[in-house]
Amino acid sequence: MHITQFKGVDFYLLDELLSDEERLVRQSVREFVDKEFMPVIKQSFRDGRFPIELVPGIARLGIFGANIEGYGCNKVSSIAYGLMMQELERGDSGLRSFASVQSSLAMTAIHEFGNEEQKKFWLPKLASGDKIGCFGLTEPDFGSNPAGMRTTAIKDGKHYILNGSKMWITNGSIADVAIVWAKTKKDDPKSIKGFLVEKDTPGFTSNDIHGKLSMRASITSELHFDECKIPEDHVLTKSEGLKSPLICLMHARYSIAWGAIGAAMACYEEALNYAKQRIQFSKPIAGYQLVQERFAWMLSEITKAQLLAWRMGSMLDKGILKHYHVSLAKMNNVKVALEVARACRDIMGANGITDDYQCMRHMNNLESVYTYEGTNNIHTLILGEYITGIKAFE
Repeated sequence: MHITQFKGVDFYLLDELLSDEERLVRQSVREFVDKEFMPVIKQSFRDGRFPIELVPGIARLGIFGANIEGYGCNKVSSIAYGLMMQELERGDSGLRSFASVQSSLAMTAIHEFGNEEQKKFWLPKLASGDKIGCFGLTEPDFGSNPAGMRTTAIKDGKHYILNGSKMWITNGSIADVAIVWAKTKKDDPKSIKGFLVEKDTPGFTSNDIHGKLSMRASITSELHFDECKIPEDHVLTKSEGLKSPLICLMHARYSIAWGAIGAAMACYEEALNYAKQRIQFSKPIAGYQLVQERFAWMLSEITKAQLLAWRMGSMLDKGILKHYHVSLAKMNNVKVALEVARACRDIMGANGITDDYQCMRHMNNLESVYTYEGTNNIHTLILGEYITGIKAFE
């Protein structure tokens, strides 16, 4: 198997720790992003449009459900899956978000908590990209505290009557099926269950959120449920309480920790090339001490983020990864990526604010990534609870 030499940020030669399959996966996704996605992202970001026409190509790469065995999915190592997310977000956070929601949230929820019939029906369709999924947990008034959700699904004969709303839902308006989390007993977080809500369900409507200055090439929606009758065979029967969606979120946060590295790498490489060519005071700005200090800092932080992600992936495959390990990686890597993007924008001066370059697009996107799937502060408190044994929030 011939794999071309890796071109990217790899100061500690982590490439040597990867298997041939992992390197091939990374190369295949990188080539797809370069050839298919990069030519359209600038206009997509301007238009506030996700390039949905690329979904079949993403599916052919085996990205959807790459963390799942069987049911039309081709499971790869956790590191290979992470590298997929890295390369997608090297293109744009919106591209990685689409894949993360499809795989780590919607498909994982069905795989972990659905019955055999639900798995056999939905997972192959989602893996092939023939169907699109979304994940409805966050509400207009409840983000960091999902246990306070107001959405309810009350049993009525052989149906559940679903009422409520969900907010900031990636893929929401284009999803064929929404994984919706609701309380089956009002004001009882222990009664939370997952429901498969198909797009044509009477009473189910969605509205896209417009005016975003971040994640513009991603579909973000609000979902509304008004007396929706959900058949009891659409309940994810193995789901139980808030721990079920949080298990899915751990997988999504894993994806983000890898993806953020891709965004940081894209900014670093772009700014470095720019700095070598930009002449000021008779030499390239890359030759000045202040600029070199910034690149040295960026290289060290990206390298540390890569080491965190690699170890996290190896721990996941060994079955020893805990949610607080993922919190550290998500918190650290996204913060680093955001600071790298900001530094690169500064190095590139006024040119850095135009969409002829990537860094400000990544910077704007990462402001959202810093907040979603657990804010930076929430992950800090998760680590604080692990360290002290004392919970600082309910």
